[in-house]
Amino acid sequence: MAAEEATHHPPTTHRPPAASRPDVSVVVPVYNTLRYLRSCLDSVLRQTIGPDRMEIVAVDDGSTDGSGRLLDRYAAKHPGTVRVVHQANSGGPAAPCNRGLDLATGRYVFFLGSDDRLGPEALERLVAAADRYGSDVVLGKVVGVNGRHVFSDVFAGGNAVDVSLFDSALPWSLANTKLFRRDLVDRLGLRFPEDMPVLSDQPFTLAACYHARRISVLADHDYYHAVRRLDARNITYHSRVEQRLVSVERLFAYVADLIPAGARRDAVLRRHVGLELANLVGDDFRHLDRAAQERVHATVARLVRRHVTDGLRDRLGVEARLRLGAVTAGGVDDLLAVIEQDSGRGVPATVFAGDRWHAGYPGAPARWTDVTDVRADWLARLDAVDVSWADGHTLTVTTRSPYPRFAAEAGPVRMLAGPVVGATRMDAGDPTGRTLRTDFALDRLLAVGSTSGQRHPVRAEVDGGHGRGGAAVRAPRLAAGRPRLLRHGARLYGVAATVDPRNGQLVLSVVPVTVGQLVGRLRRRGPGTAQTSGRGPAGARVSGRGAETLLGRHGHLEVRGAAQVQPGPLRSADQPHHHPGAGRAAPDQARGVRVDV
Repeated sequence: MAAEEATHHPPTTHRPPAASRPDVSVVVPVYNTLRYLRSCLDSVLRQTIGPDRMEIVAVDDGSTDGSGRLLDRYAAKHPGTVRVVHQANSGGPAAPCNRGLDLATGRYVFFLGSDDRLGPEALERLVAAADRYGSDVVLGKVVGVNGRHVFSDVFAGGNAVDVSLFDSALPWSLANTKLFRRDLVDRLGLRFPEDMPVLSDQPFTLAACYHARRISVLADHDYYHAVRRLDARNITYHSRVEQRLVSVERLFAYVADLIPAGARRDAVLRRHVGLELANLVGDDFRHLDRAAQERVHATVARLVRRHVTDGLRDRLGVEARLRLGAVTAGGVDDLLAVIEQDSGRGVPATVFAGDRWHAGYPGAPARWTDVTDVRADWLARLDAVDVSWADGHTLTVTTRSPYPRFAAEAGPVRMLAGPVVGATRMDAGDPTGRTLRTDFALDRLLAVGSTSGQRHPVRAEVDGGHGRGGAAVRAPRLAAGRPRLLRHGARLYGVAATVDPRNGQLVLSVVPVTVGQLVGRLRRRGPGTAQTSGRGPAGARVSGRGAETLLGRHGHLEVRGAAQVQPGPLRSADQPHHHPGAGRAAPDQARGVRVDV
């Protein structure tokens, strides 16, 4: 169909006759995703359900990078299947989603991010399940690409015909990347709130799941590939603090209006408190100016007092509970003291009050620091103190607990980097038994990320006299180290240990690197900065002089400085740290690698 300009009108109320309606409408809101858009559209057009049973409604929300022109070419090439609408930029995904929903004619509707893509059988399987089970909402397994994190607990039990919103992991998977029955959407008058710059898919999905006759989960196929954009320029990643605050407040108000107070509301709010609200007081809170810190603090304190019951508080993760407790007990400086403990000094000592255990954080009240009922989770809190290459095939992570009886009370310890289990042992050099060394085999990390790359957050799990528990491994004083470029099969990968700037968690990153990316980044440094030669990845040979190749903090390649042939070990916190000056590397800073594979 020809592209058309958008003019707002009420939702469509007169649908085509059932016999002529497609089974599913795929709504694709588009804004400046040219690099990913072709793969996205091709993944839909190649669906096994076939073009006669689906339509694509793509809404260009004022793109300036050529995405709109590419959409028009697809519409001209696939008339009757691809419909394109252009509109002025709205500032968020809600308006283009609503516009696409107004125009969609299918029995079901599916929302697809324009930088994401579908598995080849996704739509056929989703529609078949919805028809077979009478489901109003069907969630297919979501997998991350380029190291994008997705909550996957809801898929752990395999396929499930009937899933409850209130006693499952579904609240942690409330993105709109699901199949929705159109009759349900129309009956409820569901639309995305356009006054929420971010998180606008949460109210839509939550209302659909709350009113659905049946919600089904399919875990037998990789249905949805959620792509982490290496440029990280979408609105969710870079939304301003004010936008986040407005959206979070409106989200909490929506939940309170939708679900009566009680255990069911708490089951949903546990996600929003533990994720959206706790993220507002994450490690990057330190980098806001004082006025912004005051605004965030006031908003979070108000929402905690209004919505967090004692029962909900006790079900929060330890870190979220401590941060939010500090907010309610004191001012900005009290919160900063807790964050500084986590990010600068590490896990604090345990404070004993009779038979009660408390986390020894400054500023947080006792009712929030009491970890007695989650002692296993508390014991699992370890600090990474060193990361090094044991050899060319093994990355060793050294962690330490401040708890003096750790060896006796924690029980067996498992260390995981994403799905990869490391080989963990007590460090023989520490007679107290509080230090662990874990070897992660690089071939296993590479195998897990062999097609798209992965970010593997490091986590500790204990199973001792206080039960089973787990916690993210933080790296409070671990300096950035040197990545390595390695080949796995026919492809090159950058492997690095990084620290997530939002939460301080140690992450082992495996990022695919093409010869073109490597050469392109070298060339962009300008004449004389690099000499490169390349062949295809199968027999790749890449060399560079006068240029260094580093994995940036978000896992993509950066080129700077002068190259050295051999990478050294990742530097631990105990080694001297020199801050780099502008435009040059510090004397002990990682200086990159030269690749000659």
